[in-house]
Amino acid sequence: MRRMPGRAAAERRGWLAAHKWLLARRLSQLAVFGLFLLGPLAGVWLLRGNLSSSVVLDTVPLTDPFLLLQTLLAGHGPELTALAGGALVLAAYLLVGGRVYCAWVCPLNPVTDLAAWLRRRIGLDGAGGRLDPRLRWALLAAALGGAALTGTALWELVNPVSIVQRGIIFLLAPAAWVALAVFLFDLLVVPRGWCGRLCPAGAFWGMVGQAAVLRVTAPHRERCDRCMDCYAACPEPQVIRPALEGPGAPLIASGMCTNCGRCIDVCPQDVFRFGTRFHGKTMTAGLPGGREETT
Repeated sequence: MRRMPGRAAAERRGWLAAHKWLLARRLSQLAVFGLFLLGPLAGVWLLRGNLSSSVVLDTVPLTDPFLLLQTLLAGHGPELTALAGGALVLAAYLLVGGRVYCAWVCPLNPVTDLAAWLRRRIGLDGAGGRLDPRLRWALLAAALGGAALTGTALWELVNPVSIVQRGIIFLLAPAAWVALAVFLFDLLVVPRGWCGRLCPAGAFWGMVGQAAVLRVTAPHRERCDRCMDCYAACPEPQVIRPALEGPGAPLIASGMCTNCGRCIDVCPQDVFRFGTRFHGKTMTAGLPGGREETT
């Protein structure tokens, strides 16, 4: 059995410090669904709707920009509130990174993370098939083209994320089967297959993330001892190498980075930090008051 990524970091900094961003993501995911469930369960409607379309305090609209784009291509004129909600959500993710949705909100993220953890735990790291990561771009084009050709947001009829999210809120049995199918696919067929190879929403958010302000940086890349834990823990490991070994700024510039923070967690040498695309300064994770550290 291979050493689990993060073990050296936990031995050096403690278990909590080596899992702080992972725990923060789980709390974020639970908080999102807790807000959705408050209404049906307790009659407190802080957030009404679902991840595709919702309203905060019955006032502020929120719309999934990917769904909104499909709707527009399908020839349907959405209401002004839907357009405003899409603009709000898009603006937020342009700041924090499009694929923050994938790591911090998406209900399938804990499922795929569990499959990746179990693969390492039982020694399946090198097993499984391969799919070209560009396939998700083809599926994104198919989803948008299908909407334009049929006049319907076809992808939303089969979108596992929507099915699972609605299933959690309304206790629908098909959601469990969909989640199980994604889990088994990632565990036994293609490692990180759903999020890293197939999901068209991830491709869409990757395009948004290309312009995002929040970034993972590697201000102390000279400390890197090539332990490879960051690569093992990262759901998109191809984005790391330019920051560690590239000729430019030590910055993960790819929009496919999910800003999950696992590379920060598991690195025993404290190479990584959250910072900005401008790379003038990076925020020192975990320091009171958000003290900045010049790089």
